[in-house]
Amino acid sequence: MAEGGGEVQHAMFKLGDGRTSRSSCPMFEHEDISVETSIILNKLGYGQELIQKRRDSYRKNAEFFTERFSDCTIFAVGSKADGISRCYESDTDLLYVRSQVECVELGYDINTIPEDSFVFRMNTRVCHPGHCLLLLERGIPWMFFPAFCDDGHGHIILSSTLFLDIFKNTSNWFPWKVNHARAGPSLPFTLGPAKVDAVNALRCHCPSILHRWAARSRHWPSPDIVQKVVSMGAFVSPVGFKASENKDFEWRICFNTGETELVTNLNNTQIKIYVILKMIAKDVLQPRNKEITSYSMKNIVLWLAENNPQKLFHQRSLFYWLRESLSKIRAAISTRQLPYYMIPERNLMKASELTDDQQKIWLASISEMIHEGPRILLRLPTIRMAIIAYPMPLLWYNERRTELEIVMLEETSRHLWCKDQNGVDIRVNKTLQYALRMRRTWLLLEIVLMSGVPLNISDLISTLYRIYM
Repeated sequence: MAEGGGEVQHAMFKLGDGRTSRSSCPMFEHEDISVETSIILNKLGYGQELIQKRRDSYRKNAEFFTERFSDCTIFAVGSKADGISRCYESDTDLLYVRSQVECVELGYDINTIPEDSFVFRMNTRVCHPGHCLLLLERGIPWMFFPAFCDDGHGHIILSSTLFLDIFKNTSNWFPWKVNHARAGPSLPFTLGPAKVDAVNALRCHCPSILHRWAARSRHWPSPDIVQKVVSMGAFVSPVGFKASENKDFEWRICFNTGETELVTNLNNTQIKIYVILKMIAKDVLQPRNKEITSYSMKNIVLWLAENNPQKLFHQRSLFYWLRESLSKIRAAISTRQLPYYMIPERNLMKASELTDDQQKIWLASISEMIHEGPRILLRLPTIRMAIIAYPMPLLWYNERRTELEIVMLEETSRHLWCKDQNGVDIRVNKTLQYALRMRRTWLLLEIVLMSGVPLNISDLISTLYRIYM
């Protein structure tokens, strides 16, 4: 990066329409800038080492909370589990899978489910693809009793809306936890500056859906990863299809842990395409009602990876695939069709509140970006600042920010695992914990002194939060 920042900006304006003279093949367009952009993204915190550090840290933290809860298993999912989000850059997504409750598709033999588990039967026939109703099949989970309803045919079904109401007022296990209003299947809350999307879900067995996914002809992922995703199974989350008359009773079938495994197996270039697409969604499209989301972008990247040879995704082809991705987004917005990667029959844009005027604006904007070539990066504040900054200060700052995040991730994990079930401190290496805290303080002081911010506690804290954003 120290050698490349200024050259990237110069090359972008020198290119004009973005063509290179090396070859007329689109795959070889913008090779040099693709490499420089990849380097910039590494310096901005999207390199392989730091991404893996985040993945390991959030997985370990979820395991800690699972050990402290007897009634559920907790999984870190979303961008934090994918490793492409800094601490406060986006919400932390947690999946709470309730224990001793299983959901099975029609035709599944419930005798394979342990006798002490309650069983619901999934009815997908009367729902939009990717959704289902849950009919009580075996046992009575009294905890869910307030969410039981009669379907009008003598069957007990579990209402997704009433199910969420059960967990709205659960006790705060942190004194500074603040609960917020429901958002889709999530009951969000904040812990200081950290925002958490908590989704209570049930494990489900739907082998027919997973086997249809596994049987598709594909370039990616490899057969062993396909089987691993199948073995991870699925979940149902408490949210119905927006346009359905039965949305208060429907549940959405999802594959959170399997999708995390898939993203983990994307290569570096595919991950960087995903990162840039997330920035485009946030900073350029700026959806107001989740008409298109970072999850939509993830699905586009997964489809591209499946349908194209992996050898074509390399550092020099980043801009080629970015343009292909934008073309896919443009087509999805134009047709209002975006198949869900795991269940193609489910259209992710089916219930989006995309107006005709918004559609025209987005189509025009994306068409402009496709024709802009590398200049598209100037639309993205995070990358634009890196391009126009002097190389050495940028390199200096990002080295410290990266180390600061690594220290914070390590410190957080050690802090969680240093207490037993009763909250008693059982740390065996307090010296290391102290050293991590001191290193974090000195890194922060270095950044503050270099930036010229007055030295007081409030400035230090606000600077720390901005660094983690």
